[in-house]
Amino acid sequence: MTTENIGEQLYKLCEKMFPICRSITGNGVRQTLEILKEVVPEITVHEVPSGTQVFDWTVPKEWNIKDAWIKDEKGNKILDFNKCNLSVLGYSLPLDKYLSKDELLQLIYTQPSQKDVIPYVTSYYKERSGFCMRQVQKDQIQNSKDQKYHAFIDSTLENGSLTYGELILEGQSKKEILISTYICHPSMANNELSGPSVSVHLAKYLQSLPNRHYTYRFVYIPETIGSITYLSQKNHLQVMKQNTIAGFNLSCIGDDRTYTYVETRYGNTLSDKVAQNVLKFIDQNYQHRSYHYRGSDERQYNAPGIDLPVACLCRSKFGEYPEYHTNKDDLTLISPKGLEGGFEMVLQCIQALETNFKYQVTCLGEPQLGKRGLYPTLSQKGSYDGILAMRDLIAYADGTNDLIDISNLINVPIKTLIPIVKKLTDSQLLKLVEE
Repeated sequence: MTTENIGEQLYKLCEKMFPICRSITGNGVRQTLEILKEVVPEITVHEVPSGTQVFDWTVPKEWNIKDAWIKDEKGNKILDFNKCNLSVLGYSLPLDKYLSKDELLQLIYTQPSQKDVIPYVTSYYKERSGFCMRQVQKDQIQNSKDQKYHAFIDSTLENGSLTYGELILEGQSKKEILISTYICHPSMANNELSGPSVSVHLAKYLQSLPNRHYTYRFVYIPETIGSITYLSQKNHLQVMKQNTIAGFNLSCIGDDRTYTYVETRYGNTLSDKVAQNVLKFIDQNYQHRSYHYRGSDERQYNAPGIDLPVACLCRSKFGEYPEYHTNKDDLTLISPKGLEGGFEMVLQCIQALETNFKYQVTCLGEPQLGKRGLYPTLSQKGSYDGILAMRDLIAYADGTNDLIDISNLINVPIKTLIPIVKKLTDSQLLKLVEE
């Protein structure tokens, strides 16, 4: 597989998934997984029944919605779910009722600090009905002469299941790298669609490689309850605790702004080490957040007793950009260039992990590179610039430093060092140090 035009491919996938109304359960999740399977058919889909005990939680009832609206006294729709699926409170019970103005206003949720956005609001674990709209529209209802409104929600909340997707790509080693992402929000582009889009194309790329050192575990889950459910199923936790050497939760990874990394619980894992190394070469102004600023699934993977080394990779961090959890997080917020940058960031982390071994020079003293065709045969100002990284790599290849250590010591990106390592190993000047 080539990564040429990868940004356009990622964006088109986001466009295809954008109209779907997703929640933590329901047909929207299934539809999203079917679209992801068009890219990687080997993704397997699993259903966990409502009422299943998952650690300290219980899989909730399944929620689906077909339509919703509010009509004024003249029968005009002043809110329409089919125009914006954020317009209904997530997990709303069915409703078909004439309401007074005051009764209706009690069911309307807004974002008062941002008067011209429709907020994303949910009520997963307490049954109620509700609508979401712009504060300016709620004010118009408040000031309207209309006193009666018809509120309608065509939804179901009943026993069903929670759905998740999984893909295991086996490598030469049983040691694993986890890539996790969300598939549970309605039409929000950066928050919801960038992560699955980047993840599934990374999976497709890794599938195309003739050799993978590590095994890769990709999971596509509803936020929080999905990771808890996934970890509680089968022997997932046992295998992951034994084998996971690094992991990344992907979220909000498609805009054009900055790059952000949220560290693991103690910030001292291989995941932290590789994320910091890669990001400092991509953008020295990247945002580094402590675990205190973690999101939902980092909490679950790092929780005491789970203890998996999972960091979070974003562009603009969830909760910190103005469009977050509103209808303004639309397809204009992400871009092919932004998505490509997110993809490249995670890919570089994976490539670094795949080559992050300790190396040792095989000869005493500095090797003679010229006789192996690795050194300029003419000495002239500037002729040595291209081999400085090679010489510096050799200087620190003493069997005690892994490739990330060397990259940090000589201030050269791992993506630059990888072909140098190949040249030196092909010339039998470097050897792997067996751990």
